Amino acid sequence: MPHHLMNLRHVPDDEADEIRALFDAHDVRFYETPPSRWGISMGGFWVHDTDEANRAKALLHEYQRQRMESQREAYEARRLSGESGGVWQMLRHKPVRTLAACVAILVIMGLSLLPFIRI
Repeated sequence: MPHHLMNLRHVPDDEADEIRALFDAHDVRFYETPPSRWGISMGGFWVHDTDEANRAKALLHEYQRQRMESQREAYEARRLSGESGGVWQMLRHKPVRTLAACVAILVIMGLSLLPFIRI
């Protein structure tokens, strides 16, 4: 029976490539189904054998732990250098775009709540 190892929806290409290389380096016999264009099917990495699934899950767990640490370090480096920030930084660097997005959010919220406010 197939064992689903990982969902590929919203997975960046570099991460999927690294996982493929990891499985190839450790001779994990896996197959891959791509996510659908409209997001109906999830796609993912699969294996047939239970023992192979356990081994692959252990490899994935360690890989994801290392990736999380490296991504956190990269985010901190971008944040400290001023490349990444919050709403205030977006407002400072792109005020028109940020204000337009806020107005659009308020309009959508108002239109969505209008039927309930009239009751």
